[in-house]
Amino acid sequence: MDGESGSESDEQFMLRAVAAAEAVRGTTTPNPWVGCVVVSGHDPSQVFEGATAPPGGPHAEVTALAQAGEQHSRGSTLFTTLEPAPTGADAALYRGHHRGGRGRVVVAVEDPDTNVAGRGVEALRAAGISVTLGTGATEVREQLAPYLKHRTTGQPWVVLKMAASLDARTAAPDGSSRWITGEEARRDVHRLRARSDAILVGAGTVRADDPELTVRLEDGPAQSSPCAWCWLGTARGQDPSGARAFRRIGRCPDRVGPARVLQLLVEGGASVAHAFHAAGLVDRYVLYLAPLLFGGDDGRPLFAGPGAGTIADVWRGRLVSVERLGEDLRVEVAA
Repeated sequence: MDGESGSESDEQFMLRAVAAAEAVRGTTTPNPWVGCVVVSGHDPSQVFEGATAPPGGPHAEVTALAQAGEQHSRGSTLFTTLEPAPTGADAALYRGHHRGGRGRVVVAVEDPDTNVAGRGVEALRAAGISVTLGTGATEVREQLAPYLKHRTTGQPWVVLKMAASLDARTAAPDGSSRWITGEEARRDVHRLRARSDAILVGAGTVRADDPELTVRLEDGPAQSSPCAWCWLGTARGQDPSGARAFRRIGRCPDRVGPARVLQLLVEGGASVAHAFHAAGLVDRYVLYLAPLLFGGDDGRPLFAGPGAGTIADVWRGRLVSVERLGEDLRVEVAA
């Protein structure tokens, strides 16, 4: 889309690219969600945006340049949240729309993928295009954290989601727990699911709750629903494959694989949460706190297993955000 650029700075244009990327998050896996803004080289008041299409579709830069057309693309300033690929159609498109080295490209972060890894920036500079690297890097590294970790380590970004009362209980002694949190918090959980590529729960949770694990409250395409995994190590010999989550979603062998899971959402229960936490596998904790008090020590805890034996050994994270959702609080903590 186009709009007025006014006196926006490089940082402001990059934030517009970040917003464009956010709008397609959850639809691009295994590709990264990238946003792009093109400021016309013909009329700087004209600004065009693009974002990564679902797999098989064009990259963000291709879409933005196509929106701008040849007249506005030639000699333009292009802002992209992630380094573009060094070869292929994208590079040819860049060269065609930045003839004579008059164009400029602003890149937030380099792509750690071994097929790119700085070579995209090198290719642009070799074509005579001015490249600025690092604008908006903090925001983009946060936004693309699952992709950056996956491409750097081969491991998914692990989000542990938990819901509890103010006294850190997830259920009453008899196991009843629906609903601890309100509708707005539950809607946010579905948004979190829509951004994830797979959900992992323990077999105990499947047996007790028979959860659907679908994205029911999130606007967006049906295919954004993630696949479900069950940690069979907690099954104690029982097969959960007949539960709704596995009848309805299945094990999705074509989607659930190391190359396709950038973000893994761990939804519990307490034994699974403890195992992931104790092993240091969690990248981000998302805790929904309801204004409830069970008022005793016999309710179900967040974690089932031994904790720190002394205050010197307690785990400390970094507080990312605290947000009110209806009557509940959403607390996000980074490892």
